[in-house]
Amino acid sequence: MFGATAAAMATTLGVLFFLLGYLAYQGAASLSIDFFTHLPAPVGEPGGGMANAIVGSAKLLLTAAAIGIPIGFLGGVWLAEYGNGPLAASVRYAADVLNGVPSIVIGVIAYALLVVPVGHFSTFAGGVALGIMMIPVALRSTEDFLRLVPDALREASLALGAPRWVTTVRVDIPAGMRGIAAGLVLALARVAGETAPLLFTALFSSYWLFDGGHPHLMQPTASLAVLIYNFSGMPFENQIELAWAASLVLVSMVLVINVVSRLIGRPRT
Repeated sequence: MFGATAAAMATTLGVLFFLLGYLAYQGAASLSIDFFTHLPAPVGEPGGGMANAIVGSAKLLLTAAAIGIPIGFLGGVWLAEYGNGPLAASVRYAADVLNGVPSIVIGVIAYALLVVPVGHFSTFAGGVALGIMMIPVALRSTEDFLRLVPDALREASLALGAPRWVTTVRVDIPAGMRGIAAGLVLALARVAGETAPLLFTALFSSYWLFDGGHPHLMQPTASLAVLIYNFSGMPFENQIELAWAASLVLVSMVLVINVVSRLIGRPRT
């Protein structure tokens, strides 16, 4: 059994390193200063970069974090500290169901509620779709880490006369903050590479801004995931090479986010 588990671990790591190595082999040659500072070149022409897609992905993730993290965090605190009875059970069940909903379905719903009424795609709609996907991960991870806080800490605070909310804010949350922060970062990594919701909400743009007279968050925006989707199916060698390079950047970004979450959640020695 020890040999079988070691073989399974080696297979898992082998697949990961193969994917990373293959992406590096295909995309590293196209990485340059221009890749990070220039806009995509016209279709069929050489050169160009992904600067607007990198910035667009950052805007989408920040918008998603501003929506999903507060809701998930506060919901997890309520479930861990005050959530008892049928309502709490219903919230947990709803979070688990939402976590299993296909991302394309969330994208379609965001399209119907946020894109159709205003008549155009937008960064805000894409951020909302990704933020909704973050909520269940942020909620359940916050609840789980708060439940790991020893009851002795709560009891000591209550015994000293602190109200329940003071105990929650001053004792429970600080004690579980490292794990909570790691879970919130993982929630961000969960949506960093999503493509389907963005096809229905943020769509794409080959420019820094769409000339439509709308605020920045209410304009379509480029993103690495959609750019990979668009460029990988083109018959032009330059666009395919840029798609490989964007894939390497996106996977590296997700890998860095996961490593950061592990470092944040690592127990202190």
